[in-house]
Amino acid sequence: MCGTVLMGAVLFTEVKAQNAGSPASANDTVRGATTSVDAELRKGIDLTRQGRFKEAIPFLLKAQSRTHTDYVAGFNLALCYLGVGDFKQAIANLNELHDGGYNTAAVNNLLSQAYVGNGQSERAFQALEEASRQTPKDEKLYAFVADACTDHYVYDLGLRVVDLGLRQLPDSARLHYERAVFLARLDRFEEAEPEFVMASKLAPGSDLSYLALIQEKLYEDKLSDALSLAHEGIKAGHRDYQMLSLLGTVLMHAGAVPGQPEFAEARVALETSVALCPAYSTSQIALGKLYLMEGHLQEAVLHLEAGRRLEPRNPAVYTSLARAYRQLGDRTKAEDSLAALSSLLREKTLKANPESP
Repeated sequence: MCGTVLMGAVLFTEVKAQNAGSPASANDTVRGATTSVDAELRKGIDLTRQGRFKEAIPFLLKAQSRTHTDYVAGFNLALCYLGVGDFKQAIANLNELHDGGYNTAAVNNLLSQAYVGNGQSERAFQALEEASRQTPKDEKLYAFVADACTDHYVYDLGLRVVDLGLRQLPDSARLHYERAVFLARLDRFEEAEPEFVMASKLAPGSDLSYLALIQEKLYEDKLSDALSLAHEGIKAGHRDYQMLSLLGTVLMHAGAVPGQPEFAEARVALETSVALCPAYSTSQIALGKLYLMEGHLQEAVLHLEAGRRLEPRNPAVYTSLARAYRQLGDRTKAEDSLAALSSLLREKTLKANPESP
């Protein structure tokens, strides 16, 4: 998600609260750190807060050698390794903390996210279960791991994660919304629809409520209703990157074409969404397709390639990339895009029909 350093982050100022259930010696360590933070640790934490994970790592490694900052530096170091995609090193650091007396919900939750990134679904779920036993009513535990599942396209695991959370928090609008999204991505639309409705009822008037209702209308192919809800949500003050992305997407699905006011509105919405959250693949891909329709080929490729890097398993991006490269006269890249698409579709077919040739 945009607007946060990384889901599950526990930075220096939050350590006391997260360690409420730790051994006395662990609490003493944290208290010592809060009164005598060295320059390396402070710099590492500042860089981590800014999302500059690679730059933060050397400072945190230096700080980790100081006994009074083991937990603080170690946790933030694991967070940075997770942020740069070094999941194995994150797992190693978190297991060291876990086995060294810091068996906390925060450590187990971040460990679960790292296992998701490393493709170890069962270990991810086991770590989340341990975190859930420690703080069963903490909605963020389940939401953070669910977001990791979304990022790594493990929707089956994501569904198990939110189901675990809903057993403890049956009235969580966020978890019902996440469940609806996972079901929809697993092509279980009939099951997803009541979950979108439930999420909206549990948080009426919220941004989540509007997002749920809009997506419900999209799955029902009620584009005019979805568009009305998107405008209503933005007018109500929910002008975030997801709402703007949905507005642009709905306008495009409704048939907006270059030269129409609706097309210009879609462009502004998607450009603003990308500016607010460049890491949101949905907006990048949608904006790339919009530029392609306008004939702005270089801009289209720029955003489609960004979308491909963020969401390499989305078949839709390769179709548009092939078309853009073909129009640019780059046959090699167009053929590469089509080959990647063919490989993804073949993999999807084999997964659905394991016995097919």
